[in-house]
This record gives sequence, C-alpha cells and structure tokens, in this order.
Amino acid sequence: MESEAKGRLEDAARLFLSAWNRSTDDFERCIAAHYVARHQKNPVDTLMWNQRSLDHANAVADDRVREFYPSLYLNMGKAYEGLGSRAAARCFYEMAAGVVDCLPDGRYGKIVRDAVDKARLRLAE
Repeated sequence: MESEAKGRLEDAARLFLSAWNRSTDDFERCIAAHYVARHQKNPVDTLMWNQRSLDHANAVADDRVREFYPSLYLNMGKAYEGLGSRAAARCFYEMAAGVVDCLPDGRYGKIVRDAVDKARLRLAE
C-alpha cells in the first residue's frame, strides 16, 4: 500500500496482484481482490474483482471480515454504478447502509459511512 500512497499506481497494482497470486485462504483472497479491484481500468474487471472479494469474504467462517462488509458492498455498488446499473448499485448501497454500524469509530469508519451516505443520496429516486 506504500506504493499506492506514493502515487506509484502501476507498482501497487503489481504488488496487489502478486498478493492475490500468493494468497492461501479466503480471508487473504478477500483482501487481495479488494485491492486488485481498485486498480482496474475496465469497469467490468472492477466489478469482477469486487465480486471475487465479496465471494471470498462470504466464505470466511469467522468474524475477521465483519467490519469489511460495508466497504465491500459500497465497492460493489460503485462498480455497478460505473456500469450504468443504477438498480443494482442502489441495492448494494442499501446493503452497505444496513451494516455500517459494525464499523469502528475513527477515520476509516467515517470515510466509509460518508461514502455510503453520498452514494445513497446520489441514487435516490
């Protein structure tokens, strides 16, 4: 993530794909796919990687990914929105809103909560 933070996006994309290739369980695959999705140039690929992340989160048999679901649903919604599928996007944004209470207090929780609120407002009918 250091490469990403420093704006070296191609390096970051390679590192995240390497993490995906080396992942050994559903938890690791969930996290790696989440970061690989962030660096896709094609919206279909973005959706595919976000779906992989969500699928692997759903396969984790404990609570390690519980606080990750708001972000996973938010990213699925954003991917669908980018593809012009407002109904699917709205559905995922609502799912995200339904689980934001599990987010920790602090910067990360605020960022995700605010993004969910903005997305829902953006797609409000």
